Amino acid sequence: MLRDAPVPPRSLRVWRAAAGFPLMVELGAGEFIMGENDGDKFATDTERPAHRVTIPNNFALGSFPVTVGEFRKFRSSHALDEADDLPVVRVNWHEAAAFCEWLTLESGRNFRLPTEAEWEFACRAGSRTPFAPGDEISPGQANYLYDENGLRVGTGRRSPPGRYAPNAFGIFDLHGNVCEWVADAWHPDYHGAPADGRSWTEAGSGRRVIRGGAWDYLPRLLRSAWRDWRPADCRADNIGFRVATNDMESHAT
Repeated sequence: MLRDAPVPPRSLRVWRAAAGFPLMVELGAGEFIMGENDGDKFATDTERPAHRVTIPNNFALGSFPVTVGEFRKFRSSHALDEADDLPVVRVNWHEAAAFCEWLTLESGRNFRLPTEAEWEFACRAGSRTPFAPGDEISPGQANYLYDENGLRVGTGRRSPPGRYAPNAFGIFDLHGNVCEWVADAWHPDYHGAPADGRSWTEAGSGRRVIRGGAWDYLPRLLRSAWRDWRPADCRADNIGFRVATNDMESHAT
């Protein structure tokens, strides 16, 4: 059994690179236990072995998933029938990475997809329970469709950012609403995983990791440790993304 790592610092500041760009939450460096929670009956081999990860430097993560309106600044014809404030979906991994490249050129700071370790670090927000709020999660805390008995408890659609409370780091919707692409290629377990928070891409780029669970999922698929993959060219109505950066020397508010 791994002992819990020290609780990392809370978020440091909130900023935008420019008006209309994603709202970013800066997080302090820290360390945490990534992967399976002890005694979690829903844990699978994809979450094993649990291992200590150090996030060596401050980084900033999107407070919300990228929205339809933000993505339309990059591709003006995307989802014209959808509200600006919904999380963008039907975007494949390559398009999410291209948005980060565009945002880098437009803002003058280096944006990218978060690594899988950064994503889980932010999702756990200092917790070591299956969900950041505790051992269980309720429909009042996240957007998901069915309870563990298969009964419908959710709205069955995406929700605008901010409808549910943020976690202890001030970040929204890391449990539910939309699954999120991260930078890493898929590995079926954590044997050989980096311990320094960097992306893990040696397996190739055909399969990419998704995290977080979505509006049409069960709670077990919203757990902080849950992970899965989709082909990098997959577009789906429940997969979006958020952005990250280490470029924080100056910022707009």
